[in-house]
Amino acid sequence: MNVNYKYILFFLCVSSLITSVSADDSLTKNTFDKELIVQPEALLLKAVENIRDNNTELALKNLSQLVKTNPDFNAAQLMYADLMLARSQAITDFGNIANISFERITALRDEVQVRWRNYISPVDRKKIPSSLVKLARNQGHVIVIDASSSRLFLFKNQKGVPTLIKDFYVTIGKNGAGKYVEGDQKTPVGVYFVTDFISPEELPDLYGDGAFPIDYPNVWDQRHGRTGYGIWLHGTPSKIYSRPPEDSNGCVIVSNQDLNALLPYVKKNNTPVIISDLIDWITKQEWTKRSGNYELFVETWRKDWESRNVDLYLRHYSKRYSGLGKDYNSWIEYKRRVNPSKKFIKVNITDKSIFLYPGEYQLMVVTFVQDYASDNFRRKFTKQQYWRMEDDGRWRIIYEGVVS
Repeated sequence: MNVNYKYILFFLCVSSLITSVSADDSLTKNTFDKELIVQPEALLLKAVENIRDNNTELALKNLSQLVKTNPDFNAAQLMYADLMLARSQAITDFGNIANISFERITALRDEVQVRWRNYISPVDRKKIPSSLVKLARNQGHVIVIDASSSRLFLFKNQKGVPTLIKDFYVTIGKNGAGKYVEGDQKTPVGVYFVTDFISPEELPDLYGDGAFPIDYPNVWDQRHGRTGYGIWLHGTPSKIYSRPPEDSNGCVIVSNQDLNALLPYVKKNNTPVIISDLIDWITKQEWTKRSGNYELFVETWRKDWESRNVDLYLRHYSKRYSGLGKDYNSWIEYKRRVNPSKKFIKVNITDKSIFLYPGEYQLMVVTFVQDYASDNFRRKFTKQQYWRMEDDGRWRIIYEGVVS
């Protein structure tokens, strides 16, 4: 079969991606092979691997099986058409079909390349994104999205430790990540929460098998003047298996098959969705140490509040603070007037989660149920705080408010 070397080179991408196979890689590949029947991506990548190894007949078998079971997987269809054409003539590049536009071929090529790069350079599944400082007990799972690699990672809360259990290819905004204004066709970067699930019966076919809206713009977005709305994690149209890496108007898109795989793990007003331009992966040992340090900031704030020592308590607040209807000066005045009048203050914190905010320097989001009691007042509600490390190296609260 006359498959031009240029075509093979496409799959290799660049020489730096060609690596030797370690024992861990072999284990990954064995697991990968077992998933071929049920995972279209795995079968596609097996075909790419066979093409790389010059086993084009095996690649054809892989792709034939794939397009038979997933006829709307356009990247696989194009590769299959290329290899079939190569039986009769030499092909020169990826996408040798005359009636497909250059832009469309480029988009499909990009999709295969993104999937392939993830396969040959997988994340260390023992590591944890640095943004996941602490999960609340009632948060069974958390989603972390790496915009740079078009990948969604699903973590399970395993006795407090985020443990990677699944990952999926995703599509993000046409203009990448870092949304700022409505219509910029960018996917936001930040800490968000799923607010609902919209069933396919309530949606146009564009959204596939359903959608999970997220709470963009959040408090931090609003504080920085970021606009726009309707950012969802959703599926694909019924006649499209997947979309190119950068093809949405700002939403995060997965295949319908992957959306349905996510359904059991995603809970309304509970599941965090952390969208990063690039995930910082750290070891479990480093994660354990860092998590304890961040939790200490919140615990010290709680104890200082209970002490009724106003100076100790207010040292935790930034001069750029705003929240609960007050700016820094009015907050200081209010607390200096109210706190000393209490005979006692008890603050109980439960269901606490802590996330480092991606794309921001030393910013963390803390959410918890606060049960406050004093001699003349009691209130229990869910509170959210934003803490930032300031120029003097101290972490202080820059915002706090009630979670609706």
